[in-house]
Amino acid sequence: QVQLVESGGGSVQAGGSLRLSCAASGYTPLYYCMGWFRQAPGKEREGVAAIYTATGSTYYADSVKGRFTISQGNAKNTLYLQMNSLKPEDTAMYYCAVKRFCYSWYVVQEDYYWGQGTQVTVSS
Repeated sequence: QVQLVESGGGSVQAGGSLRLSCAASGYTPLYYCMGWFRQAPGKEREGVAAIYTATGSTYYADSVKGRFTISQGNAKNTLYLQMNSLKPEDTAMYYCAVKRFCYSWYVVQEDYYWGQGTQVTVSS
């Protein structure tokens, strides 16, 4: 059974930083695509960033490029999202997700496995 557990969310003032973590277990392919999505109240879930564990290739939404960094831990089943220069519009529930490949990584698809989410709140 695939399990994804996020941590590291919290409240921060605009301009601050947070680091999200995701621990994955039970996903058997050797290499896979891990990503972060977010969903603000009243809005659709959107892709934030993704990484393909085989190559380390990374992908970002335009809204977070230059501010957020996705990375793998030393254990490939650990994922991080370093978020700097946070803005109030970054406020959302952040979800970790995993699927086989990173094609159209930003699309919320049924082949993703999802975590329960961690809340990020940025105040102005």
